[in-house]
Amino acid sequence: MIKYIGSKRALLGHVTGAVRAALPDGGTVCDLFSGSARVGHALKGQGFRVWSNDHNAYAHTLATAYVQADRERWTDKAETVLAELRTLTPEAGWFTKAFCEDARFFHPDNGARIDVMRTRIEAMGLEPELKAVVLVALMEAADRVDSTAGLQMAYMKRWAPRALKPLELRLPDLLPGVAAGACRATQGDAVEIADQVEADLVYLDPPYNQHSYLANYHCWESLVLWDKPETYGIANKRVDVRTRKSPFNSRPGIGPALQSVVERLKTPNLIVSFNDEGYLSRDDLTAMLSARGHVQVVEIARPRYVGARIGIHNRKGEKVGAVGRLRNVEHLFVVTPEPLSLPVAA
Repeated sequence: MIKYIGSKRALLGHVTGAVRAALPDGGTVCDLFSGSARVGHALKGQGFRVWSNDHNAYAHTLATAYVQADRERWTDKAETVLAELRTLTPEAGWFTKAFCEDARFFHPDNGARIDVMRTRIEAMGLEPELKAVVLVALMEAADRVDSTAGLQMAYMKRWAPRALKPLELRLPDLLPGVAAGACRATQGDAVEIADQVEADLVYLDPPYNQHSYLANYHCWESLVLWDKPETYGIANKRVDVRTRKSPFNSRPGIGPALQSVVERLKTPNLIVSFNDEGYLSRDDLTAMLSARGHVQVVEIARPRYVGARIGIHNRKGEKVGAVGRLRNVEHLFVVTPEPLSLPVAA
């Protein structure tokens, strides 16, 4: 899967373990802020019926491929499409100009490959799930040859070695359908759809500070939408990054927004993932969640993302800021009618 700040790759065991503790006989799990779709993919792999939701188009596409699409239905068709895309002659276009020349997230040789493949995908008239699988294959191929530290806010002063390798399409790791029923992916604002959510357990992993996922991964949004938007700044971000704001990226906004979501969900079990660099404290969240049931908290210390460990540099590649702390703590708030036996509770 793509590199993703806030990804739960290293925390999957904790998250899925807490879900299994709450739902030992299986059930339906809604991941309301699905992001990279790692959690939904892992839960589908364990037999849960998963509903993944996110408001960004690229995240919805990831969830459509990794949660909604079933391996047995799409593998052969996707391989046929990918085989055709591999034969195309590279041709530079909007993507190359925006993200390989004006900005330098990808080498122009790979930009030309991305341009011709993405243009062909749009012309194919693929069924939505198949299109999502193919787009994820292209997104992941581009991610493997990018020249960033993991965010699309800045790029390397010199090409990263991987950026000089030719882009290579691979079939995403699709999962077979689950016996519990069809999984699904939706694209919606969590605050707006909270009262429509009914599940055996809801997992919440909201943005927790000022950093916008749309701003951090604007190249993927533009690749998926293929709307060739007006851009701005050194990173050539989509101009709608300025207007598509989330209350979860606001210190005064996050509390009321999360409270609204928590109060309206129809579920007996709730798991909330929140970082100690976030706008809300452990005490804030415990107080908010206690109205829904018994709250247990699991603490997991993790290294910070690579960009934070490298430090802050200016446009000339000169370090201009000091590196802060190198580790942070992820909290899992497990809210259930009765206490559970969890691996590590604090």
